[in-house]
Amino acid sequence: MQPLDDQTMVAARAIVSRLTSINPATGEQIWSGEVGDAAAEVAVARAAWPAWAAHSVAFRIEAVRRFANVVRAKEAEFAELIASETGKPLWEAKTEVGAVVNKVQISVDAYAERTGQRRLEAALGNKVAVRHKPHGVLAVLGPYNFPAHLPNGHVVPALIAGNAVVFKPSEKTSATGAFLVRCFHEAGLPDGVVRLLIGGPDQGRALAGQPGIDGLLFTGSARAGMALHKQFAETPHKILALELGGNNPMVVWNPGDLDAAAAIIVQSAYLSAGQRCTAARRLIVEDGKEKLLLDAVQALAARLIVDQPFADPQPFMGPVIDLAAADQVQEQWLNLMMKGGKPLKRLDRPFEERPYLTPAIIDVTDIRDRPDEEIFGPVLQVIRVKDFDAAIDEANNTRFGLAASLLGGSPEMYDRFWANVRAGVINWNKPTNGAPSNAPFGGVGLSGNHRPSAFYAADYCAYPVTSVEADSARGSIAEGLRDANLLED
Repeated sequence: MQPLDDQTMVAARAIVSRLTSINPATGEQIWSGEVGDAAAEVAVARAAWPAWAAHSVAFRIEAVRRFANVVRAKEAEFAELIASETGKPLWEAKTEVGAVVNKVQISVDAYAERTGQRRLEAALGNKVAVRHKPHGVLAVLGPYNFPAHLPNGHVVPALIAGNAVVFKPSEKTSATGAFLVRCFHEAGLPDGVVRLLIGGPDQGRALAGQPGIDGLLFTGSARAGMALHKQFAETPHKILALELGGNNPMVVWNPGDLDAAAAIIVQSAYLSAGQRCTAARRLIVEDGKEKLLLDAVQALAARLIVDQPFADPQPFMGPVIDLAAADQVQEQWLNLMMKGGKPLKRLDRPFEERPYLTPAIIDVTDIRDRPDEEIFGPVLQVIRVKDFDAAIDEANNTRFGLAASLLGGSPEMYDRFWANVRAGVINWNKPTNGAPSNAPFGGVGLSGNHRPSAFYAADYCAYPVTSVEADSARGSIAEGLRDANLLED
């Protein structure tokens, strides 16, 4: 093998030092940026944090309100970028930009409710005060499926609480991350208070390991979350909030309106090409009574338009994020088939050179060692059970615990379902996905570490401080003292 010459080495280093973003629908490069340095970004945020924390909450709220106005003014541009970079339909990208804007007021309300000041009367005229302090510098690692909305759900509450933020977007959606940070800076927030770190997994690990951060807020896969949990095992003084994936069950029991049930199932399983942590992965049905329901689901799934984000008419879903993701979903599908799964609607790859996948359904009832994993794509697994108790048992037959939904059933059955299913989001006659931002969002098991986000994000962005206060110092010791008159001179 011939050694590389100097020119080739320089070119190789240039490639490593830059990150590109590809449109999954077309394969075209849409963005390129320099890989950053985690230590340098944390140092800048560390230096900027004290001044930001010293401002009043009202000042910080006004700053993030200006950010919302900037995003609102750039709605069309922002939505087109998200659609281009993720492959999701333009209509869905527009809803994400709307969620970015709406997150500001929701976060303001949440901070007031979850971290409001309290003053209590105590004995002898003393007072007890409960107030909250920011942690300091918080790292945020964002996902690619909602590259603006989900990290923004960490960043805005963190800023309101008085933290500085170093944000590393997914290496697959860095352009959206850069756009988001630019909106904060255009709104007048200090450059040092919101920092952007471009890079891949190496930069993410480096950021998580920086001694200068006071916590990390992460949205992503369970595998990455477990790695972070281990990395933070010896730093209990740092906050770690994990929002991870799910192997989410949808139980259908005497649904009544089959067309409505089919629509809810299809939305739960295939919205965003199945790339939602709350997507329904397992459809649990009563054995012997499932045919008409599955016929309706298959018929509706067959009508879904799968196309590029700007197609006319607009598609229901676009491609998955990249070829590697499409390959992974196909491998998981084939594994289910090899273990004995019975395809009801095949997973097809219309274009080998692009990561488009069609909605798929597979009956996995007879698989003994069924994998308990999140298939992050448009695959719905059907499981037939004998009775409702078995349906609840099957819903809990997972290490995950993010979302679950019951379609049909009586109020009493829903009460049993709610009481016995382990999940952080439990719905009735509604999809598993589309959780409201004005409520807590998070899971148990492998789906999170009991740090719910959305409305409860304020809880992990600030810590409570209890103070006992008096107008003047008064103190005495009533017991355990020698008689002063007996002390020797």
